[in-house]
Amino acid sequence: MKKLRIGIVISSTRQGRYADEPTRWLLKHLEAFPEIDAETLDLRDFPMPFFEEETSPAYAPPHCAQARAWAAKVAEMDGFIFVTAEYNRSIPGVLKNALDYAYHEFNRKPAAFLGYGGVGAARAIEQLRLICVELQLAPLRNAVHIGMEQYLATTSGNRRLEDFEFLNVSATSMIGDLIWWMRALGAARQEQPMRHEQVA
Repeated sequence: MKKLRIGIVISSTRQGRYADEPTRWLLKHLEAFPEIDAETLDLRDFPMPFFEEETSPAYAPPHCAQARAWAAKVAEMDGFIFVTAEYNRSIPGVLKNALDYAYHEFNRKPAAFLGYGGVGAARAIEQLRLICVELQLAPLRNAVHIGMEQYLATTSGNRRLEDFEFLNVSATSMIGDLIWWMRALGAARQEQPMRHEQVA
């Protein structure tokens, strides 16, 4: 059986970012699921300019070569886990910019979320869910929220994310949900392709 491809989108590109630690921990959890092929989609590897296309990628491919490479990579995935910080109660600007550069490549695929920050990036994830709806992604209810206590404990080196059992339980539950949705939506996409995917 073909493996399900999950793109783990690292949504922060700043120096000294924390995102690498939860991504490492998440990848370790994903190793327990042999049906999954996980790939990290680091936005540092897709340095796109601020969106300045003449029209939405819903109507025409972007002219920017980096954006086309990003969209092509997104198209390869069956589902996504967005690893995000919370900046001023919202998502990082670089993530919003990347989301604006693709459309059809996201359609009818599930999205899960891992957030970190003062309230586990809960406010950022709520905004991200709304954006996902517009991109015709299916945002999952269950998410992983790394709060300030866990953030400070792991950045100080006193503890690792593996030490917080409630986070381990949340990750396992979220991944299980994501697998279900990837299978369900993948079968539906094959049975009834979207109009832009149909061959004349």
